[in-house]
Amino acid sequence: MKIKYIAIFCWLFYMLSNTTLATQITQNKKPHSDNKFTKTYKLGVVPQQSAKVLAKLWTPISQYLSTKTGLNIIFSTAKDIPTFEKRLLEGEYDIAYMNPYHFTVFNQIPGYQAIAKEQNKRIKGIIVVAKNSPVKQLSDVNGSQLAFPAPAAFAASVLPRAKMRDLGIELTPKYVSSHDSVYLGVANGFFIAGGGIMRTFNNLEQSTRKKLKILWTTPGYTPHAIAVHPKMNSEIADKIQNAILSMKDTSEGKKLLESVKFKNLGPAISNDWDDVRALKIKLLEHMLKKS
Repeated sequence: MKIKYIAIFCWLFYMLSNTTLATQITQNKKPHSDNKFTKTYKLGVVPQQSAKVLAKLWTPISQYLSTKTGLNIIFSTAKDIPTFEKRLLEGEYDIAYMNPYHFTVFNQIPGYQAIAKEQNKRIKGIIVVAKNSPVKQLSDVNGSQLAFPAPAAFAASVLPRAKMRDLGIELTPKYVSSHDSVYLGVANGFFIAGGGIMRTFNNLEQSTRKKLKILWTTPGYTPHAIAVHPKMNSEIADKIQNAILSMKDTSEGKKLLESVKFKNLGPAISNDWDDVRALKIKLLEHMLKKS
């Protein structure tokens, strides 16, 4: 019993510290001191992982892009996915890495334009359970509480919940802010199962990943988008796109791409996400109506 309470305390401490750090990163991040930078461009990254992990992975990327473009590009995120969605709607990010469904929504308002995505790749959601779990198939979680990052987390939440609904599986979703929080919650026994995606699962620390196994995988769809705000000067947008697409041509750029598990970034256009639009997901329509 004592061990269980310690585990609960550790998970709650992780959740609280992640939220606090995300706020600090978003609000207190200082631009480069170099005087040649006259404007700051925010690179917003969907908070699928903890703020600490995202900062470690994406700050070097933003610094690399700053060097290559001569612009002041800084990493930014949000404390959770709903907050990230609100900031996308408000156009807070100049550049944004967002999930496929987010792009179909915020391509409408405020009008984010895709500039890059991974080529020849399909994003797949997963349902994970503890390594020693007796759960063998999706129907075994019927009537249980499952962990998900957020209601509109495309592959980690929308797709698996839709599949289970079609199968008549009843569940109570618990939204825990990030993919990492899902994995930790399942690994520590707080949830019987939870939703994520292969990339964030593979990015997990080995100590957590070895406690989990993948129960089920969704069909594949067009992956995350890297997009720019519609008000961005076209010359600046082209400069940023060229810097991103040429990362694979330098040893430093290759290492940075590998750090976030990107294998083949290439150009993208809005129509690339028509497969996601065809699903007719309505979860965030209310945000567009209020804008």
